[in-house]
Amino acid sequence: MDAALLSRLQFALTAAFHYLYPPLSIGLGLCLVVMETMWLKTKNEHYRAMTRFWGKIFGLTFAIGVASGIVLEFEFGTNWERYSRYVGDVFGSALAAEGIFAFFLESGFLAIVLFGWRRVRPGTHWFATLMVCLGAHFSALWIIVANSWMQTPAGFHIVDGPNGPRAEITNFWAVVFNPSSLDRLSHTLVGAWSAGAFLLISVGAWYLLKKRDEAFAKSSIKVGLSVALAASLLSLYTGSRSAELVAEHQPTKLAAMEGHFDAHAPAAMYIFGWVDETAGKTHGLAIPGMLSWLVSGDTTTPIKGLDAFPKEDRPPANLTFQGYHLMISIGMALIAIAIVGMIGWSRGWLWNWRPFLWVLVVAVLLPQIANQIGWMTAEVGRQPWIVWGLMRTNEGLSTVVSAGSVLASLLLFTLVYLLLFFVFIYMLNHKIQHGPEDVHSEEYETFRKGFDAMMLNRKPQPKEGK
Repeated sequence: MDAALLSRLQFALTAAFHYLYPPLSIGLGLCLVVMETMWLKTKNEHYRAMTRFWGKIFGLTFAIGVASGIVLEFEFGTNWERYSRYVGDVFGSALAAEGIFAFFLESGFLAIVLFGWRRVRPGTHWFATLMVCLGAHFSALWIIVANSWMQTPAGFHIVDGPNGPRAEITNFWAVVFNPSSLDRLSHTLVGAWSAGAFLLISVGAWYLLKKRDEAFAKSSIKVGLSVALAASLLSLYTGSRSAELVAEHQPTKLAAMEGHFDAHAPAAMYIFGWVDETAGKTHGLAIPGMLSWLVSGDTTTPIKGLDAFPKEDRPPANLTFQGYHLMISIGMALIAIAIVGMIGWSRGWLWNWRPFLWVLVVAVLLPQIANQIGWMTAEVGRQPWIVWGLMRTNEGLSTVVSAGSVLASLLLFTLVYLLLFFVFIYMLNHKIQHGPEDVHSEEYETFRKGFDAMMLNRKPQPKEGK
């Protein structure tokens, strides 16, 4: 294997591992705001216990996410030196904004969320939780801006420097609001909400199966199902919008996503299938003209197929096709699970239907798989470009890094990430097995009395003679 393939594999490994955690942080952040709002509104101690428990899970995912994400930024300099030089002004601005406006906001207020229960007022703690949630979302915003610029570049010009051409920002807001950034951001966020919500649902269903912490479990499932249903339905709209943008700005990616080869003909939409790239054919179950209708509203509208583009400009068609269709299939399954769960909740049989509770336990994997596959589709589908239409992937590599060096670091990263993953699973399992605080326990009563005493001491005392 050469340095190009190994560098791509290394970046894919580190990005995929890192992306296990930000969706959970974003989704859990939203759920924490919902829980703490419910506590402030109802004064029900179960919601405060839920916020404390899931806040600890949030802290765990945040820590592992930060540790794994730092490596990605170093790889731009080590493995992708020519790319970094070419887009440094653009990409660096987005990454700097992510650190200043998102990471510090999230990490700073997280200390209050985790350790401030007896130190700040309830409203202040709720505000800290909201800031943590917003920080996680802002982090996604700036990363999506950077990646979307690579897909649909805007707001720049090319200048010649001493080390070759580079992209220079001419309009910062055109970079931020490039043609695909907002739609890709919305689709990414609803996928993250789904990941966090299904973690709540999975743990709650596990507790019900084990007949423990049932009040906590039911409340977690209710919050999770509410967020999951909204997120899964929104994903239909945001996914459709993203596909329309792909059709407009990245026609080769769209053709690969649907296995469409004819250079100028109406395009079918495949339910499932297999792309024979050698023969230039796609075999499977398809709805004739449906892709044309989704793009233009007319089943007879011609759609550019892969045959309309040189072979060197085409992405790996079958991998893109399979990833895209697997993502859609999982999305539809999540909608079905959320709807059935909401019906079961409203009619009261959800809590005792053990086969479906097992489905809810396992369903936590589905949003994670869909998020990973979605990113794979987006990144593989834009090949051979690292910056669409401007720089090919093999042109962005470092010139001084050998294949042996990349292979050694790839193996080392694999071992380290496996260790981090086992640590995460061990800690997550430990917290789940320990369970939430029992609001009727002596330990929780001590916490509550301490909190109430702190609040009493903060109240203004009447002056003498008044």
